[in-house]
Amino acid sequence: ACPCSTAARRGLGVWTAMWRGEDTSTDTRRRGWVWNQFFVIEEYTGPDPVLVGRLHSDVDSGKGRCKYILSGEGAGTIFVIDDKTGNIHATKTLDREEQAQYTLTAQAVDRDTNKPLEPPSEFIVKVQDINDNPPEFLHRPYFARVPEMSNVGTSVMQVTATDADDPTYGNSARLVYSILQGQPYFSVESQTGIIRTALPNMDREARQEYDVVIQAKDMGGHMGGLSGTTEVKITLTDVNDNPPKFPQSVYTMSVLEDKVSGEEVGRVKAKDPDQGENGLVSYRLTEGDGLGVFELTTDSQTREMVDYETKRTYMLRIEGSNPHVDPRFTAWGPYRDEATVKIMVEDADEPPVFVAPSYNFEVEENAPAGTQVGRVHAKDTDVANNPVRYMIPRYTDVEQFFSVNSEDGMITTTRPLDREAQAWHNISVAAAEIGGHHQDTKVRVNIRVKDVNDNAPEFATNNEILMCEAITPGKFSWLFGEGLRGIMKPFKGVPVFKPSLSSKDSTASVHVLRKGFSRLTQDVYFLPVEISDNGLPSLSSTQTLTVRVCSCDSRDTILSCNVEPYVLPAGLSTGALIAILACIVILLAIVVLFVALRRQKKEPLILFEEEDIRENIITYDDEGGGEEDTEAFDIATLQNPDGANSFLPRKDMKPELQGALRPGPGSTRGHSVDVDDFIKSRIAEADSDPTAPPYDSIQIYGYEGRDSVAGSLSSLESVTTESDLDYDYLQSWGPRFKRLADLYGTKDYPMNDTDDGEDS
Repeated sequence: ACPCSTAARRGLGVWTAMWRGEDTSTDTRRRGWVWNQFFVIEEYTGPDPVLVGRLHSDVDSGKGRCKYILSGEGAGTIFVIDDKTGNIHATKTLDREEQAQYTLTAQAVDRDTNKPLEPPSEFIVKVQDINDNPPEFLHRPYFARVPEMSNVGTSVMQVTATDADDPTYGNSARLVYSILQGQPYFSVESQTGIIRTALPNMDREARQEYDVVIQAKDMGGHMGGLSGTTEVKITLTDVNDNPPKFPQSVYTMSVLEDKVSGEEVGRVKAKDPDQGENGLVSYRLTEGDGLGVFELTTDSQTREMVDYETKRTYMLRIEGSNPHVDPRFTAWGPYRDEATVKIMVEDADEPPVFVAPSYNFEVEENAPAGTQVGRVHAKDTDVANNPVRYMIPRYTDVEQFFSVNSEDGMITTTRPLDREAQAWHNISVAAAEIGGHHQDTKVRVNIRVKDVNDNAPEFATNNEILMCEAITPGKFSWLFGEGLRGIMKPFKGVPVFKPSLSSKDSTASVHVLRKGFSRLTQDVYFLPVEISDNGLPSLSSTQTLTVRVCSCDSRDTILSCNVEPYVLPAGLSTGALIAILACIVILLAIVVLFVALRRQKKEPLILFEEEDIRENIITYDDEGGGEEDTEAFDIATLQNPDGANSFLPRKDMKPELQGALRPGPGSTRGHSVDVDDFIKSRIAEADSDPTAPPYDSIQIYGYEGRDSVAGSLSSLESVTTESDLDYDYLQSWGPRFKRLADLYGTKDYPMNDTDDGEDS
């Protein structure tokens, strides 16, 4: 039997299966499969599973003992088999673009024993393609550039679309390109997708950008095919196909005559619609009477000053051309244009102009105020020719040495000038026309102060000469100064020196007339010198030349020029003398310091002169520790009347043994003590004691006073031994001191009493 698949019955073609089995020479039974290669159409959407094909083995007798088993890709999920008939069905819709074929394995086994009746055999199920994918442009949108004025057929770019369908089966993936938008400027090749220019002389200046739509259609472009589109933006690039052109043939400009060199007069511009360097225009002046007055840069500028009164109109011829010319378009030239420029000079109110760029004058020093220095002159160049007034800006002549006549420009001095203080004066004079716009012009005036002989000559250098004691008769050369005419008189009263003058270099010489100078005899000589200059009139002055006698060695090297004492022993040097003097000074300083310290440490004879032996009372917040409190204040001294009447101890004398303390008033046991009365009595005793210190020192202590029920709390009447203590008077102090009275007033008071009382 030869069952055919549905695809075979539809005329899509079948494949004949190959026989499989063993060689008939060894096995007389002929075994093998009888089946075709299977195909299934993709995207099938019928109501029932599609029959892919049927498997049959020649060992199958048709009695139902043969069982067919299917395994491999998609077996049991996509493909199922009837184990009795061997029919294979596809249970799902297949997509060839996802998987183009499936490899399966078929096997026939005994239904009862599951023993193989045939060896396993592989077969392929191919998914048959249908046209279910439209063409797609993967790199859209596209951008392209092409020069303007390109020839017809110039390639712009190539676009490519892809189709996911099977290119080897049918026409599902055979694409054809066409242009939907962009005619008549561009075209596209149907097979390659190359876009070309279709119109000659496309001008960028007329239109620069184009939006072209390209379509790709499968099935060879036939009806029923699928299609896809893309957009291509094409830009025309610029070429130099346009010459420059001046919008006007004649330009009229005006310029004020007061414009300075380099200022702008006007602008001319030739238009060139090309871009970049294709649109650059170079300008040059070709002819005209203003060639030497005006120049062309990127802007039109004046080269030099114009003058309304001299020339009022200028004519120029200007040319604009492209520096970069495309040789393909030279026939479209010439790439240049010309225009005429008329420049009218307008009158302006200009400031006056000095007849000279600067002035140089001279004036003698010490000339009286009002001396004329020189005259400056400026004139108004305008047609009106207004008069001019002059002035000196104060910042150029701060000290106001000069003044100028506002009408005629004559400069005069305001006070005498001193050449030695300032030899040159550099000022400015400003000129402004009367009735104008307050514009002024300044000119530099340099005034030189001429010298006159008004300074007497003086020594040019130091007027002191150092001379060795053992000098031999000769001379000293010493420069007095330039311009000295001579020494007027010899050194009066100094016969050992003789002056002379050298007319060659204007220096004065001092001659020594004898030898054997001694510093001990005379160490300084003062030589009066009268010098005069060569001025008219001649001036002179008297100067003093000092000659100092110095100690020198054998080579006339100066050692010392100071006077040394005559009584110095031989061989004692200056350094030794300085050392001796230093030692003496140090010894004197030590003695003075010692005496000063002794005076500071000197103590007074009487103890209370500088030392206050007053004791301090420390205030506690409680009543203290009683008699055993050794840190408390001891005022037993105040209770010692004998001590108050005895002689005060002196620090320079060893104190003698004091007698027993006598009881003072108010110390009677059993009586309350009034500290106020006690202190007053002590003050009275101290005031009448001639041996007491010359001052009183009293510490004021807080006590309750006479109005207290308890009386005084002072312990001044206390004694130092316990046997003498009698505290019976505490019984009369009131309830607040009951605890103290119980503790000290009754000797047989039990010590283990725990009553705290009100105060303790």
